[in-house]
Amino acid sequence: MKGTIAEKILRGHLVEGELLAGREIGLRIDQTLTQDATGTMVYLEFESMGLDRIKNELAVSYIDHNVIQTDYRNADDHRFLQSAAKKYGVILSQPGNGVSHHIHRQRFGIPGKTLLGSDSHTTTGGCLGMLAMGAGGISVAMAMAGLPYYINVPEIWRIRVSGSFQPFVSGKDLILSLLKDHSCSAGIGRIMEFDGPGLRTMDMAARATVANMSVDMGFTACVFPSDEVTRDFLARNTRAGDFRALAADPGAEYERTTELDLGDIEPMVACPSNPDNVKPARELAGVRVHQVIIGSSCNGDYRDFMIAAKIVEGKLRHPELSFEINTGSRQTLENILAAGGLRALIDAGARVHEPGCLGCIGMGQAPATGTNSLRTFPRNFKGRSGTLDDAVYLCSPETAAASALAGSITDPRTLGDCPAVEYPDTYSFNPGWFILPPGSGGEVELIKGPNIKPFPRFPALEDAVRGEVLIKVKDDVSTDIIMPAGTQVLPLRSNIPEISKYVFYVIDKDFAARAAAKGGGVVVGGDNYGQGSSREHAALAPRYLGVRAKIAKSFARIHKENLIDFGILPLVFADPADYDNIAQGDLVEIGGLRAFVASDRSELAIRVGGSEVKAVLDVSPRHRRILLAGGVLNLVRD
Repeated sequence: MKGTIAEKILRGHLVEGELLAGREIGLRIDQTLTQDATGTMVYLEFESMGLDRIKNELAVSYIDHNVIQTDYRNADDHRFLQSAAKKYGVILSQPGNGVSHHIHRQRFGIPGKTLLGSDSHTTTGGCLGMLAMGAGGISVAMAMAGLPYYINVPEIWRIRVSGSFQPFVSGKDLILSLLKDHSCSAGIGRIMEFDGPGLRTMDMAARATVANMSVDMGFTACVFPSDEVTRDFLARNTRAGDFRALAADPGAEYERTTELDLGDIEPMVACPSNPDNVKPARELAGVRVHQVIIGSSCNGDYRDFMIAAKIVEGKLRHPELSFEINTGSRQTLENILAAGGLRALIDAGARVHEPGCLGCIGMGQAPATGTNSLRTFPRNFKGRSGTLDDAVYLCSPETAAASALAGSITDPRTLGDCPAVEYPDTYSFNPGWFILPPGSGGEVELIKGPNIKPFPRFPALEDAVRGEVLIKVKDDVSTDIIMPAGTQVLPLRSNIPEISKYVFYVIDKDFAARAAAKGGGVVVGGDNYGQGSSREHAALAPRYLGVRAKIAKSFARIHKENLIDFGILPLVFADPADYDNIAQGDLVEIGGLRAFVASDRSELAIRVGGSEVKAVLDVSPRHRRILLAGGVLNLVRD
């Protein structure tokens, strides 16, 4: 049977269901990754299942988000994660090693494997020809327990590329161009798959950047062929034996195809405050910036820093600007140091930070009031930087370096000749940077500091929901808005009672208190509700506050799954126009819920004030069982 790359991997890992459009299927997961902002909950959830050891091929725990230790809480989480890794048979990557996505493709990713991570940008692994997907922490815990991961059979959207990039143009400009043309929700229910002769000219840095930000278009995954570029990358990382050629069959059929000539792409910039608000850099020339950051989970590769180093070499950053460097991994930092790139960046006035996510998740590097920040990061949602009224722009390393010199957004093509980057024959690396688990963890005790609280238990679905609309939000509300990050909130990730006080804090500081006073209620949203991060706290914390249903025009994939997993009904307006007829404070009544959810019906009536609104519950039979139980952990325990 002829197949695309994605179809081949799906077929090879199928354990439940059929590969028929829109059907729910269960997949065997080979590898999992967690990061500390979500990983503490993953291991608490894994503990609650009563298992002794992971059941999948490989699990790696990365500490890359909560790395600023302003008090004991992050440090306590790190000790807990180290003890959990020992106990359950997980490899540990300690603080300072870098971002999970960069390290995993450098050291662990294998073409043709499935990878599930408790971070939405796990899609980065698709650069190696993996089926790499982000999910809520509870889904990752289940995969570590050897249980399937469920998705609806996605459409495959082919991006066929020809030609080669212009000088000073790279992978970031490609994905920003796609975001500009197709929006941040265009990929929902789809996998992006690349092919075409232009792939020969797309190095691994470009592929990783595109795969990373594919989730910011809504894609479930992004898959590149495993070809000579993949072979070369693995060989330079002393992993030639992990290479496996993987390509679509001639004549494979796709639901949609987009043809792109890489030579037509120019430097692009995403303007505040969504990744699809994109304009050519030339149109933004002269926009003042006071901070430029290169790195983090996106554009944290060797090539990204070396091209920036060569652009700024012998020059000095603008005096009114902070120029900051976040390498994607310790390996990358060591190798740009050996190649002289770090010296050039430091001489140009750059501030060099430890490898990690840092400012991308609001963990430090917050911009000043009323200033513009230009970053190579994947997201620029309002307030995500740590400054509530921020103005964050997204760009390539080339544009970032050129702008750091000028003090304003600059099309790097104005600089003249583009420097070339050469790769080392072998990347320097020390395997001792990881802590491997012992053969048995039976005697290991989990170390829990005072901020690590037991996982909350929730009751089964009630037969009726009656409560006020606690808040009504617009289209494209991100999980950063629902459950913010930053230095104030991130240390509370393992303390649900405390972190719940910050639900919707960015836009409504009184939400948590109002929800508590009202005994819970309902949330109303627009299109693409819950886009962005996979953080399950954006579902778990509202459930803790008593939210039992969310009604929206549409939901982002991962957030919808998280809502179901924690027993919150994800209802969609049957008529999107009804969104305009509901206001905050309206009384919502939904009756006969248990019989409805237990049936195969999808449409139900909701009383809103004195009128009736139709809503749709678009879920699988498995989802219905989870909702009836009050959450997936209740179902697993039963």
